[in-house]
Amino acid sequence: MKLSRLALAIAVLPGFALAAEPYTAEPLVITSGRQTEPLRQATAATTVFERADIERLQASSVPDLLSRVPGVSIVQNGGRGSLTSLFLRGANANQTLVLVDGVRLNAAASGLARLEFLSPEQIERIEVVRGPRSALYGADAIGGVIQIFTRQGEAGLQPRLRLAAGSQQSFERSLGLSGGDQHTRFDLGASLAERAGFDRSQDARGNDGDHDGLRRKSFNLSLEHRFSERLKGGLSLVDQRGESEYDDLFSFAPGNPSERFSVSTAAAHLEAQLAERWSSRLELGHSEDKSDNRDPLNADNNYSFNTYRDSAAWLNTLRLDEANQLLLGLDWFEDRLSTDSDFSQSERWNQAAFVQHRHRGDGFATELGLRHDKNEQFGSENTWNAALSLDLAERLELLLSYGEGFHAPTFNDLYYPTSAFYGGNPNLAPERSKTYEAQLRGDHLSTRWSVSAYRTEVEDLITVVSDPVTFFSTPMNINQARLQGLELSLEREVLGWQAVLGASLLDPRDRDSGHTLPRRAKRSLSLDLDRQFGAFAAGITWQAFSGRYDDAANTREIAGYGLLGARASWRMSDELLWQIKVDNILDKDYSQALYSRPNDPFFSSVNYYGYREEGRSALLSLSWTPQL
Repeated sequence: MKLSRLALAIAVLPGFALAAEPYTAEPLVITSGRQTEPLRQATAATTVFERADIERLQASSVPDLLSRVPGVSIVQNGGRGSLTSLFLRGANANQTLVLVDGVRLNAAASGLARLEFLSPEQIERIEVVRGPRSALYGADAIGGVIQIFTRQGEAGLQPRLRLAAGSQQSFERSLGLSGGDQHTRFDLGASLAERAGFDRSQDARGNDGDHDGLRRKSFNLSLEHRFSERLKGGLSLVDQRGESEYDDLFSFAPGNPSERFSVSTAAAHLEAQLAERWSSRLELGHSEDKSDNRDPLNADNNYSFNTYRDSAAWLNTLRLDEANQLLLGLDWFEDRLSTDSDFSQSERWNQAAFVQHRHRGDGFATELGLRHDKNEQFGSENTWNAALSLDLAERLELLLSYGEGFHAPTFNDLYYPTSAFYGGNPNLAPERSKTYEAQLRGDHLSTRWSVSAYRTEVEDLITVVSDPVTFFSTPMNINQARLQGLELSLEREVLGWQAVLGASLLDPRDRDSGHTLPRRAKRSLSLDLDRQFGAFAAGITWQAFSGRYDDAANTREIAGYGLLGARASWRMSDELLWQIKVDNILDKDYSQALYSRPNDPFFSSVNYYGYREEGRSALLSLSWTPQL
């Protein structure tokens, strides 16, 4: 599938059409520089989904939204609650930092963030920063940073109710209340989602031939109060919990496992304008990731992993003069693990200090940052970043940047209990990266566009190594990877249609073997077209992904695929909105990853099958927002 030619054709075509009105106002972003700024000033390539985008696209999940971002590969498998892996710019799934209202979501045991369990109903905005941000955020920000902001209150009082039903016996119910005045604003919401699901296994052996259902209860609360002109504070709570069924795919005689999950965050902040040129912000956070797996038929599937994290940050912004700004910060967090396995260590802390200077001159701007992390387990780590932006012409900018990143070994990497065949390695060092990037971005003829070329070198990759005699396996720092690619994003209005295009060319390669890193699509493209027709609206989504390899040796290849979806809405009145969407209209049969099935109880031979992905599906919803 030659997506590069197709992406070029789609990107060029809108340039020959006339747009009647500008496409959209430029949003403000926070994640790239860890402070509020216009998107055009962010030095890292950033994609933003606002609440209006979530509702317009009728996103069914967070991975559904993120699959539209250039450089993102999503892999959902049928094991352990349909675990979702997100590869950003080819980095490993645990090398991208995920935040909710500034609180780290990545689990300390696996390093992964359970994005598949987050409800879009609780989300106000998502920012996706592509490229290393360890100089600001520390560990795990090699591929980038994804920050999810929960819903915020507005002036007045706005209740909401949403009901939805669709394929796979899907039912969704949510209600909320948002409000505020000039001093205080709040948002309170709850939702319940249930679905019977479908069979994720191709061979459907034994108990794996059933459907895998999901039940998720969600709750969110946000509150912000301005105490005075110079002082304000707030808090937010998010809780997602429920049960997810999954297949016992790697067993000869499958059991019937399910996972009881809980993913939650709590954040509080206090922000003060201490002087005319000095603002200060104190942040406190707590996150939990709980997973309790049970199987009445297979005892090997009975285990639990619960991780807890407490965190604190102190951020200070100093405007030295009209052209220079300094950001000074302190970070601290502590991880704790509770499990039914016997880990030798179950706690560790990390403390850090960082500084970042920004200068904005006539026709150019610079950024320089440095961070020092001290970790209880692996010692100290220094990372820094630098960026130079040049105004080449009116609304045309060239940005050159360098950034370092690192990924801290997880509890599983370090302390997994030693058995006859596997054990953790407490001597592991962090994985380290260096990224060089050039961005060209502009705003012409009502078209906002950007092109990014990058190269990332990753060293000390953690790889599981097996002894050929004893077959004992342990993780070690031995591999190196090179991630390089080209990204294109474009947004404009064409003949009344809002068009958003993202395309990516990626070469993620193991430098030792020369093989392509597994489960990453080398070419991807996403196109959304939406238009308003008075009280009616319509939109289509087309996504295409090239083939990928399922294994590090590149012996098992997964075919590429394209997906077509459509959506429509009817504003029946000021208070009632009907929406309908159909995903995978062409009922495409495709897989994002493979699983192995033993042919006998002794595992003397195995067959490989593709995880089954959802075919054609539909969802109809009604939203009621009464006017009070």
